[in-house]
Amino acid sequence: MVEESSGNLWFAAAFVVFCLLLSAFFSASETAFTAASRSRMLVLEKGGDRRAKLVNRLLEMRERFIGTVLIGNNIVNIGVSAFATSVLVAIFGDGGAIYATIIMSILVIVFAEVLPKTLAISSPETVSLVLSRPMSWAVALLGPLAIAVERIARVMLRPFGIRIGENTPILSASEEIRGQVALLHKEGGVAKTDRDMLGGLLDLEDLSVSEVMVHRTKMRTINADLSSEEIVREVLSSPYTRMPLWRESQENIVGVLHAKDLLRALDAVGGDASKLKVEAIALESWFVPDTTSLRDQLKAFLAKKTHFALVVDEYGEVMGLITLEDILEEIVGDIKDEHDLSVQGVRPQPNGSVNVDGSVPIRDLNRAMDWNLPDEEATTIAGLVIHEAQAIPDTGQIFTFHGFRFQVLRKSRNRIMAVRITPLSLVRPRAE
Repeated sequence: MVEESSGNLWFAAAFVVFCLLLSAFFSASETAFTAASRSRMLVLEKGGDRRAKLVNRLLEMRERFIGTVLIGNNIVNIGVSAFATSVLVAIFGDGGAIYATIIMSILVIVFAEVLPKTLAISSPETVSLVLSRPMSWAVALLGPLAIAVERIARVMLRPFGIRIGENTPILSASEEIRGQVALLHKEGGVAKTDRDMLGGLLDLEDLSVSEVMVHRTKMRTINADLSSEEIVREVLSSPYTRMPLWRESQENIVGVLHAKDLLRALDAVGGDASKLKVEAIALESWFVPDTTSLRDQLKAFLAKKTHFALVVDEYGEVMGLITLEDILEEIVGDIKDEHDLSVQGVRPQPNGSVNVDGSVPIRDLNRAMDWNLPDEEATTIAGLVIHEAQAIPDTGQIFTFHGFRFQVLRKSRNRIMAVRITPLSLVRPRAE
């Protein structure tokens, strides 16, 4: 009898350990599979890893996978608790139920929940690959029951207006990528320059050419009615290789003159500029709507094999010009060469404030200073101040919004020329 009782105890202990291992398996699987990187698994699958293929297949049937984990975990935990209770009640009487509750709570929490989930979250990809095959067996075994439970849950939630699987994701794919990159940057895994480049690439679809173009007030153009000698001098003194030609009015663009074409033509006539017919050398103007997205304009540049276009509004009026370089700068930041002007328009001060030209784009300032000023309603800093103030402010006026203090330094007629921007964290409160 003693040997039989001892054998029963060993069987009970072995059964409890087995159930705890099963519970740990389900807990670790739930944590590892949900925390594993989908992009990493996709790369492994394309590399021929069959285990990664199983992981991706299980994640595609997420509801069935979660249902299997929950059903398996609950069956195992309830079963082992009931078994342990019956064994301890047989040994200790009514007090065995209390002992069973205490002992099984400790065992389940420590060995079936905390330890496996801690291990899984520390290396989710590795753990999910190891558990991929047994988890696929579990889903195949408990799948029908999971489907039944899922349907019951759908029916019970329907009166509350909740329809599983019919809600669209809150975040778009680009927002998900942007959030991941921002998180990795915060944790030190992605450099600021790389984060800005990825963010700029994702922004191409949301930005229009009117937001990054060179405004017509800053366009460098040439009067086509000037003499050939004067036009040659204008081109040679310009830092740009492409110059719009206009006649009668600067709004009337009649062509685009390329410096290389001009020099080739000049060489062909033996250097005698008076023999040149400039308009015959000029390229045909290419006009694009101001609402064109940067992504579409980039594709158009590549398809047309040109780098320069004029931007017009809905009435056909020239608003500015856009170049391939302008679009690339939205991705990689400012591209400077030996002919570019050195003025940046952003001048940090020793006290932490920044003096900014009114024409500086908000996006450029955010990238340079790692700020997050909104650019939905305005493109430039001057436009942001006017939008927030709901008026054209005077020199010396101070405004506070978006966590910064804006002081107008210079103004010319109705244009804000310079602004001093100071983070509120650096502004000392006035003494009462």
